[in-house]
Amino acid sequence: MPKTKIKVRDLYKIFGPRSKEALDLLKSGIPNNEILSRTKCGVGVAEANFDVREGELLVVMGLSGSGKSTLLRCINRLIKPTKGQVMIDGYDISTAPEEELRLMRRNKFGMVFQRFALFPHKTILENAAYGLSVRKLSRERQVKSARDALKLVGLEGWEKSYPGQLSGGMQQRVGLARALAINPEILLMDEAFSALDPLIRTEMQDELIELQSKVHKTILFITHDLDEALKMGDRVILMKDGRIVQIGTPEDILTRPENTYVKKFVENVDFTKVLTASDVMVTPKTTGFIKDGPVTLLHKMRKEGLSGIFIVDAEHKLVGYVTAEKAGDYAREGKKNISEIIEKYEKQKVGLDMQVRNLFQVIVDNRYPIAVIDENNILKGIVVRGSIIAGLAESGNFS
Repeated sequence: MPKTKIKVRDLYKIFGPRSKEALDLLKSGIPNNEILSRTKCGVGVAEANFDVREGELLVVMGLSGSGKSTLLRCINRLIKPTKGQVMIDGYDISTAPEEELRLMRRNKFGMVFQRFALFPHKTILENAAYGLSVRKLSRERQVKSARDALKLVGLEGWEKSYPGQLSGGMQQRVGLARALAINPEILLMDEAFSALDPLIRTEMQDELIELQSKVHKTILFITHDLDEALKMGDRVILMKDGRIVQIGTPEDILTRPENTYVKKFVENVDFTKVLTASDVMVTPKTTGFIKDGPVTLLHKMRKEGLSGIFIVDAEHKLVGYVTAEKAGDYAREGKKNISEIIEKYEKQKVGLDMQVRNLFQVIVDNRYPIAVIDENNILKGIVVRGSIIAGLAESGNFS
């Protein structure tokens, strides 16, 4: 079980000179707009409580003014909370002295902004190395770490270029490389892809997901876009008027909204973009093994009413598929080794995270069920047309 990296408890941020009075009113149940009218204070964050696990990509989302960016800045104390605790590895930074804060920001946190915030007069390598230069590391260390980070984000070979020579997506990669170069434990991303064109934005989302599978950073990702939140997040925090209204996995948010606001927020979501193969797959009724003979396979298929069977090895890794027709022919010929009749099934297998909308074409192009495998080629389930329809119905997409 991953340890808790960030712990937020009873966190409030009130903007304005009469924050104590405003806080008392807020706790007594007075609405934000009335607090603003009476005290000239704005409520940024109210009663936030949540944990972030080490290696988790947690998305904080909400409409403009919901408090998501304020919450993010309280995490590394660019904004000082009015009340509450922010614990990083068990250390409460909400009361930390400035010198300790500066050290933590340099060593624990990396931040990627909506606007790329690159130095136009510095090369891409110099931009990526900026955080390392602030640490006053040796030039050799700066160059090596910056080059490694640029390679990680796909910008190897662009080190001598300048920001003005790069596209928007490439500039954002530089911003990400700059954050990664210092090897932070926590990555804070504030609307990092919002300024990008839709196609480039989608590419960057995919690249960050792939990158996270390699670096396993603890990431807080801020967005106002629901589709982006559902795609990116291991879990999602949904905010409204400074308060957290629901925390859960993307599927929790979609299928079990906790109140009317959340339900209305997600009611127009295309579930085929959100649900994956793991959500709609079913467990195969039976499987065959490489050691099985054709008669054994036919017995298993007859018992379950199948016209074909998946073949796995002793570790349950997918080997292929055998049809009843081929097994029958082989049995009549008296042959026992089934290796020659196993269809390798390369075009009929998908990963656990393939989106349902991409599964439709795979289903159309194939006569047999689709095998769902994990990263080790272990058979986890199968997808047929009926299981997709059932999965969408259970999610509430059909009503």
